[in-house]
Amino acid sequence: MGTPDFSVPILENLIHAGHEVAAVYSQPPRPAGRGHQLRPSPVHACAEARGIPVHTPKSLKSAEEQAAFAALKADVAIVAAYGLILPKAILDAPRHGCINVHASLLPRWRGAAPIQRCIEAGDHFTGVTIMQMDEGLDTGAMLLMEDIPITPTTTGGSLHDDLSAMGARMAVEALKRLEAGKLLATPQPPEGVTYAAKLAKEEGRIDWRRPAAQIDRQVRAFTPWPGAWLELKGERIKVIAARPVSGKGEPGQVLDDRLTIACGEGALTLETLQRAGKGAMSAAELLRGFAIPAGIRLDLSE
Repeated sequence: MGTPDFSVPILENLIHAGHEVAAVYSQPPRPAGRGHQLRPSPVHACAEARGIPVHTPKSLKSAEEQAAFAALKADVAIVAAYGLILPKAILDAPRHGCINVHASLLPRWRGAAPIQRCIEAGDHFTGVTIMQMDEGLDTGAMLLMEDIPITPTTTGGSLHDDLSAMGARMAVEALKRLEAGKLLATPQPPEGVTYAAKLAKEEGRIDWRRPAAQIDRQVRAFTPWPGAWLELKGERIKVIAARPVSGKGEPGQVLDDRLTIACGEGALTLETLQRAGKGAMSAAELLRGFAIPAGIRLDLSE
């Protein structure tokens, strides 16, 4: 049971390990592209290509959907970024219940966007928790856990890929232990609970009154989506990579001809940017066709 790119390696690893995948559940196809044609989710497309039956209900609350799920007589359901609430009847249907692949070290970063929020918050490490699902929001008992460092160059995109690969390996390990009767459950501690709120596009707007270190984390956390951005000459420009440096000035002031911007504390050199409708480019490439002279002040976020 999964929907986005994050979940695809997990499905592929389960198949490669020789498990019989009775069915795949994914969110319904959504309009995409210029023609707004319905496009199946990455997990849906992966399962279809391998001849696995795919179910795409809008909800699992109806008795009919719950009966259809129970009729699969599954031993266990593996859930990874599915995006639908699983009612108790669904959680209880498989013989060993539903096991979730969650991209954080629970109980830290329960919720929708753990990958981005841990970078944004300045965490030094994160990881994957394999969890026995219950009716709460990521509150179930922990079955397996593994950590990974967050470095000064970690982005939302790179961490997404690393945790997806880790989760794929751990999901297979969890089933191996389950078959051997060696998968032990540990309740989550009550201390250290945080929630990773869903991302919103407007969160990407850079507020130069904040410290450079915080803005750097914002840029890295929100790359590739929703993206960190500034507004200049009525145009929204995405900041893909930046580097904290020493420097002083009014927040938002351009300090030199290399796009070093003063922040509330320190400064940030913008290294890779993207104008609307164009590809990513270096600061030097941007400045050749879009003058941003030293001394001007970028708009502050309200």
